[in-house]
Amino acid sequence: MKYKLFTLIIIAMTFTNSLKAQQLDFTKVKTYEHQLDDVIEIIDTTQLKIKLNKVEQKFQKEPTELNKVRLGIIYHETALNLGFLSKTTFKGYAKKSYDILSELSVDSNTTKELLPFISSYCASALSLQGGETMKLSLVDDAFKLFEESIQKYSDISCYPEFLRGSVAENLPWFFFSKRKYGKIDMQSIIDKHNTNSEYANWKVMSFVYWAWANKRQGGKYKAQSLIYLEKAIALDPDYKAGRQRAED
Repeated sequence: MKYKLFTLIIIAMTFTNSLKAQQLDFTKVKTYEHQLDDVIEIIDTTQLKIKLNKVEQKFQKEPTELNKVRLGIIYHETALNLGFLSKTTFKGYAKKSYDILSELSVDSNTTKELLPFISSYCASALSLQGGETMKLSLVDDAFKLFEESIQKYSDISCYPEFLRGSVAENLPWFFFSKRKYGKIDMQSIIDKHNTNSEYANWKVMSFVYWAWANKRQGGKYKAQSLIYLEKAIALDPDYKAGRQRAED
C-alpha cells in the first residue's frame, strides 16, 4: 500500500501535458546521457561490482545531483544483474534505486533534463521490486510510471520506451496485456532512430535490434529479423550490448 500511495504521489506531483518534453533542451539531455552512459546497461557482472563500489565512493565524497542519479541507476543495474542471483548480498538494491530516484522525481529543483532518466529508471526499479518481493501489484504501479514517463519524454529520450519494453519482454505469460510493449516500444525506438540517428546510442540500438528480432523469429518477419541481428552484432564489437545474444 505504501508503494502504491507513493507512486500516485509521484504521478500527481509530476503531472504535466505533452509540451513538457518540448521544453527540454535535447543537447543537454544528450550531454547527461553521455555522463550516465557508464552506469547504464552493464552486463558484465565483474565490471558491475567494480563500478558499484566506485559510484558509491564518488557519491559519498561528492553528493551532487548528477552523482545521486548515477547512484540510483547503478543500484538498478545491480538489482537487475546481481539481485536475482543472490540470496542475501545484493537483495534490496531495487528498493534502494527506487527510493533515490523517486525522491529526485518529486523534487521541484531537480534538473529537468535529467528527468527522462530518473523517471524511466524509477519505474523500472519498482518493477524489479515487484519481481524480487513477488508483489505483483508493484508491476502494475511501475507501468503507470512508465506510461507517465513515455507521455512526457519519449519524443526526446529513448529510455522510457527502452526500459518499459525491456521489462515487458521478460514478464511471465499472465502479464499478457503488458508483454505487448516488448514489441511496441522497440519498434517505436527504431522508427524514431531512423528519423534522428542521435535519438539512441549504439549500445541501446544493439539491444533494441536484438530484442526486435527475438520477438519475431519466423514467418514474414524472418528476413528483417536477420538484418536486425546483423545490426546488433555490428554495433557491438566488444560484446558490451546485444552482440552475444544476437549471435546466440
